[in-house]
Amino acid sequence: MSRVLMKGNEAIAVAAIKGGCDAFFGYPITPQNEIPEYLSKHMKANGKVFLQAESEIASINMVYGAAGAGARVMTSSSSPGIALMQEGITYLAGAELPCVIVNVMRGGPGLGGIQPAQSDYNQITRGGGNGDYNVMSYAPENLQETVDIIKGAFDTADYYRNPVMIAVDGLIGQMMEPVDLDKASQKRVMPAKDWAASGGHTGKDRRVITSLYLDPKQLEEHNLKLYRKYQEIIKNEQKYELINVKDAEYLIVAYGTMARICRSSIEILREEGIKVGMIRPITIWPFPEKAFKDLSKNLKEILVCELSLGQMIQDVKLSVEGRYPVSFFGRTGGMLPEPEDIVRALKKIIKGEE
Repeated sequence: MSRVLMKGNEAIAVAAIKGGCDAFFGYPITPQNEIPEYLSKHMKANGKVFLQAESEIASINMVYGAAGAGARVMTSSSSPGIALMQEGITYLAGAELPCVIVNVMRGGPGLGGIQPAQSDYNQITRGGGNGDYNVMSYAPENLQETVDIIKGAFDTADYYRNPVMIAVDGLIGQMMEPVDLDKASQKRVMPAKDWAASGGHTGKDRRVITSLYLDPKQLEEHNLKLYRKYQEIIKNEQKYELINVKDAEYLIVAYGTMARICRSSIEILREEGIKVGMIRPITIWPFPEKAFKDLSKNLKEILVCELSLGQMIQDVKLSVEGRYPVSFFGRTGGMLPEPEDIVRALKKIIKGEE
């Protein structure tokens, strides 16, 4: 295994090339600028296409065009830029076009700040655009996991003919960690892209990409087809990590950067004899509800920790189905807690001081 020390955004860019990205369209915004900066230098050298669009709206529509032609295509941005892309993303989902979208999240709402946050959760998992659709979404915890997920994300997008989003935050994008860029990734048996636009104007070989269905019956049939695909994704693609769950009397649920912090909190609490575990969602859509099915009989309460004012907590409550009380700890605006802050929050729960 050959490991190299890399900045997060640059590791994301390298992973995209190794994952088979044919084309990148994007627009600069902090704190993800190193992704397009790196790709602007290296895509052409690898026989690929790089284009800086005039806006995020333009870039997501370029993604639509390239994906419709059968290319493996990617864009990246940060929270306000992803918000601008929502119309294009719903078109991509409606037309069943595969692509990879990286969101290096920052604080909001509005322009907010450039520090790390997780307050895009609802936008990502509920679909920020119009209509009934879902975007498969990963939320890795560290750079190696981010690299591994991105390398496989192009396969996943192609397999399901659906956009795939990678949700990291400004801390993961800007920090440096050693990564193995050549680590083998799981491969899928890929279907032929016999749906891609052919360029023909007439005849049976003509293929049209669209999300427009003026006949309500046809549109309902299309939505039901998408729904069946989403149910398949929910069944097969839930990913999560269980940490000290079997004997846990208290559980933390956290993802991404917050999960990194919570690991240290769990160590502190375990050393004090408090049995705490963690469920770490790796996919946030589909949300890993399977992780909540067979919890310890000794479990007393669940603490959801987020870099937001509470968004994932709704999915946790839905997964728990009222079997356990669910509490919340969060920081927002780009503020990061210390492990001791989470320790204090859990101790308040234990003492009944919520």
